[in-house]
Amino acid sequence: MIVLPLPMVAALVLGFLFLRAIAFGNTPRLLAAVLLACACQSVMVSLVQYYGLTELRLLPPVTASVIPALAWVAFVDSGIRVQRRARDWAHILSPIVMTATVLMLPALIDAVLVAIFVGYAAAILIVLRRQDDDLANTRLASGHIPALIWRFIALALIASAISDVLISLALAYGYRGAPGLILSMFSSLALLMIGFMSLSPDIAAEPVGENEDTSPSQDSAAAKIPDDVPVAQIMEQLESLLTREKLYLDPDLTLSRLARRLGYPLKQVSTAINQATGENVSRFINQRRIVHACQLLEAGQNVTTAMLESGFNTKSNFNREFLRITGINPGKWKSHAATAQETAG
Repeated sequence: MIVLPLPMVAALVLGFLFLRAIAFGNTPRLLAAVLLACACQSVMVSLVQYYGLTELRLLPPVTASVIPALAWVAFVDSGIRVQRRARDWAHILSPIVMTATVLMLPALIDAVLVAIFVGYAAAILIVLRRQDDDLANTRLASGHIPALIWRFIALALIASAISDVLISLALAYGYRGAPGLILSMFSSLALLMIGFMSLSPDIAAEPVGENEDTSPSQDSAAAKIPDDVPVAQIMEQLESLLTREKLYLDPDLTLSRLARRLGYPLKQVSTAINQATGENVSRFINQRRIVHACQLLEAGQNVTTAMLESGFNTKSNFNREFLRITGINPGKWKSHAATAQETAG
């Protein structure tokens, strides 16, 4: 009977998910690359720890260092700017630094690897906090889910770093059998979490079209936002735009598209909405969508039609936002509306 170690099982699952993502073409390349990196890391761990290929023992730290760098670039691509930059290649320094450490300062391998994982994870969490969970290129209909998924990915990166610390402590205190167990359970589960989260359609970045405005003023990662954000002016233009064109009914609406239409940097738009309403951008837009859906339900439309015509393309997002705003689910709202009409008639 063939028995596979848990890291190899994780590698097979992640490899299958990667091939599926490529075949269906609905996962951005960077997120697919994160999947592939996690699969490769699981393979390397299996080969060294369980199949006795000790001559490869210097490679797992290097391949591991690729994962947080890729995750960060994928996050930036979906979260804080409107177009990819050449300087993204600078993150290749992560595996280069790790390679140099492995070859010249092997005693520092664990410390450097932990610093890389925790550093990128902390950067993701800090940016999410600073931006009030407003991500540039994810669909606003997804609400808080994209930010939540990126938090889970950041925590999985930290968990992977913790596994390295635990392995170092186990070896320091003479527990020679512990590293394999830690890698099997702790690290493999962290890699699986990162992989599965990367597949979520809610964090897929919206590619910027060739004809769309991608001027530097629209790049929230680069633009320096003045202290005196013209809140009243932005909100006046925003209300006019939403009333005139009903952009909130577009299921693919993102913060970057909204900012381009208004002609303001991303951060100024999100700051203005937050200061004026106390909500982030997705909640502000979804509030209008749910109001529109309620009107359709009261007019006799079924729940699916109301969902699709109000800017949502998944029932889970629609039901979650409907419940958050109205306190009941769409079906109950429709029933109450029908009862009220019968009573009034």
